[in-house]
Amino acid sequence: MTSIDHEPAAPAHPADQAAMRKPLDSEIDVYGLTHQGKVRKTNQDNFLVCTLHKRVDVKFSSLAEGDDNIAGEERLAFIMMVADGVGGTEHGEAASRLAVESVSNYVSEAMRCYYGAGGSGSETSLSEVLEQAARRCHESVCRHAEEQTIRSMATTLTLFLGAWPWIYLLQVGDSRCYRLRQGELAQVTRDQTMAQELMDLGVMAPTEASRSRLSHVLSSAIGGQSSMPIVTRIPAEWHNVHLLCSDGLTRHVTDERIREVLSTMTSARQACETLLQDALDGGGTDNITLVVGRALPEPEMPAA
Repeated sequence: MTSIDHEPAAPAHPADQAAMRKPLDSEIDVYGLTHQGKVRKTNQDNFLVCTLHKRVDVKFSSLAEGDDNIAGEERLAFIMMVADGVGGTEHGEAASRLAVESVSNYVSEAMRCYYGAGGSGSETSLSEVLEQAARRCHESVCRHAEEQTIRSMATTLTLFLGAWPWIYLLQVGDSRCYRLRQGELAQVTRDQTMAQELMDLGVMAPTEASRSRLSHVLSSAIGGQSSMPIVTRIPAEWHNVHLLCSDGLTRHVTDERIREVLSTMTSARQACETLLQDALDGGGTDNITLVVGRALPEPEMPAA
């Protein structure tokens, strides 16, 4: 398990962040979509967007409806997840669904217990929660495959956990998390593919890697032969836009186009729908899943 810590930079909007207060639930603009695409016969992707209180409030998901009765309790964390099943069969969909369910259940229970015991949500403790969640998720998928005599059953998993004033990212595979900050788009996660490994070793140039079939061969996956979760911590800031997506989006939509859409978005829903249509117009050769989220302060009421 590797943990990467990015020190906070100066706030993009100091006036809005003077008190560094946690956004209200009503100040979180978020939306998620998944689509089968134009070529695949099934959709092996799954996603989840939820807020974690003492109970889980599911906002959007490709899974069955969850419990959304939270009675106004203070939010402990905000969670987004994308999982892309591997293998081109129904086993990929089962793997991604099991991963999302397993991780969300473990993280929810662990964080409720932690905060209920008076925890402060420190970097170490939350990183450990995500590490253990990844381990249990991997074990669950492997155990299910063994019980059902399934030869291959694996999935990517990219998880965003917002526990103000920090964001924790859990990464396994090549689904991605992007951040738009002050008009600049950055890929926060690192693709866990054979092509990326060869690039890191200096054996393959970036231009060659992008064209190689190895760019779609995972070096790490939940349920795969190798599972190497990476946890990254970055500062949470107002106005930043975060995008989680499967590679069905990035195969057909460039980073520059993603930056353009997120920079001019009117809402998270509009951004998701626009990028989905771009991916379909570009060919839609794979399942497409994306989640967009940002924190926007509510306008101040004029003084009486």
